Amino acid sequence: MIRLKSFLASTSGRVIVAFLIALALHLLGTVLIDGYSSSFSIRAMLVIASLLAVACVGQTLVVVLGGIDLSIPFVIGFANVVAAQLYGEQWNFGLVCVLVGVIAILIGAFNGYVSRKLDIHPLIVTLGTGMVVQGAVLLWTAGFPSGSAPQAVSDFVSIGGSVGPLPFPWVVPCLAVLAVAIMALMARSPYGRRLYALGSNPGAAPLALIDPVRMWAVTFAISAFFAAVAGVLLLGFTGSAYGDVGQPYLFQTIAAVVVGGAALVGGRGSYLGTIAGVLVLTEINTLLIGLGFQPSAVQAALGFIIVVLVSIYGRERHVSATI
Repeated sequence: MIRLKSFLASTSGRVIVAFLIALALHLLGTVLIDGYSSSFSIRAMLVIASLLAVACVGQTLVVVLGGIDLSIPFVIGFANVVAAQLYGEQWNFGLVCVLVGVIAILIGAFNGYVSRKLDIHPLIVTLGTGMVVQGAVLLWTAGFPSGSAPQAVSDFVSIGGSVGPLPFPWVVPCLAVLAVAIMALMARSPYGRRLYALGSNPGAAPLALIDPVRMWAVTFAISAFFAAVAGVLLLGFTGSAYGDVGQPYLFQTIAAVVVGGAALVGGRGSYLGTIAGVLVLTEINTLLIGLGFQPSAVQAALGFIIVVLVSIYGRERHVSATI
């Protein structure tokens, strides 16, 4: 019993449990809903999960660092609208993506720098910055964004797309490659070691020659960049610009990271766990919608899950307090 409790409290244990929950939810949906496990349904869930997983890259890194990024949905909306608007004005789409990516990186670096340098909680900084970004986009478009994505981007995320003999679009295998790269970055690179060291013991990290301000700026910049990537991909998925397209990701990114075993106090977590959390949330969404629940009820259910998980995982002591 003690070993089981210790296993469930570990990061790897939580990851395994999250994958098992996702599997159980899928089996439940297969039993209750006709066509739940059809090829089209599975493709749709994989695409939706891939889009959420891209947006969760930065949130995973930020949470391990000991912060939180509430600007992600606003940066998603910014990238979605700006990319569509500029492409609609005949800009080269490659140039548009570079511009959007650079601006997103600057937004994220600002969030991290101000949060750490001025010792202001990132929840306040990122939420405030996000609202400024959203307001600027609304002023620029007068509240009526226009434009669309190139056909290549739409094909990249199309549910009906395929990669050779594989029955899913390019976004799914590309996410798999990205996941391996992010996991290697966190586990094998100097950046990853500094990330966990700073998240585990912020006070001692500077003694190991880790620059906290630089790490926070870089990590939040990465978070904003992948939020922008998600915004562009969502433009291809939906077919048109929408400033609030990122709003469902406000808490879903946090929930996915927590469900996957990350500790909100920092120092613990993995992107593999986040992938598991993404699958759990995608299954819950699909299952509730398939059972006829209204979007508001689905949102309420997700909110309840977040509260429960935060109440469980958010109460644990910081890693430095257990040493």
